Amino acid sequence: MVRKIGNVMEIVALAIVASPLLAMAQEAAVPVVRMTQSPLSVGLIALAANLGVGIAAFGSALGQGRMAASAMESIGRNPNAAGQIFTPMLLGLAFIEALTLYALVIGFLLQLKI
Repeated sequence: MVRKIGNVMEIVALAIVASPLLAMAQEAAVPVVRMTQSPLSVGLIALAANLGVGIAAFGSALGQGRMAASAMESIGRNPNAAGQIFTPMLLGLAFIEALTLYALVIGFLLQLKI
């Protein structure tokens, strides 16, 4: 078992070292600093974007967990209703995930204002 893990680690290390992408890596671009905004407003925009995405992800995780737990409990109580519960559950999960993606897009738009 240990020998197999060692072999896998050697193959991964060899793949990383031999990767042509590492040889062709470019240097980081120098960011252009805009002096139209104060440093405080730039910092507050960045903080708002990150907090907004974090709160949206946390709320989404809680909502998805509660929905999945309720669906599994309902299926456990009435296994014959699994087909009737599964489709609305997936639709609800998709809506919750869409709200999280909207928050991510808003976060990206706020980051572009910096």
